[in-house]
Amino acid sequence: MKIETHNINDTKIAEIIAENIIIESVENGLDLLGNLYYQDFDSIILYEKNITPHFFDLKTGIAGEILQKFSNYRVRLVIVGDYDQYQSKSIKDFIFESNKLRQINFVDALPEALRRLSMI
Repeated sequence: MKIETHNINDTKIAEIIAENIIIESVENGLDLLGNLYYQDFDSIILYEKNITPHFFDLKTGIAGEILQKFSNYRVRLVIVGDYDQYQSKSIKDFIFESNKLRQINFVDALPEALRRLSMI
């Protein structure tokens, strides 16, 4: 796993780059959040391919638990990926509603992630 740092408009953004799944469980998500939070990152960019597919099955509760911690710590998160593969109405609605706010966003490309996280 590699952390690429982006500094935009006084916002320190961590882009997590990895070839494998780095978030398999709630604990993995919390460990990542804690490590980056204490390195003074304001925001995090993750790639959908690095998160267990169970995250996107809302019945598992993994997404809810992890994203609640991001909200509690006030660390903004953008997950970059291709969401057309998910056919569940609940995940589509969840992504739509999340993207209305600024805390958690789901986008399809890095430039859009950086743009959303750099907005004041």
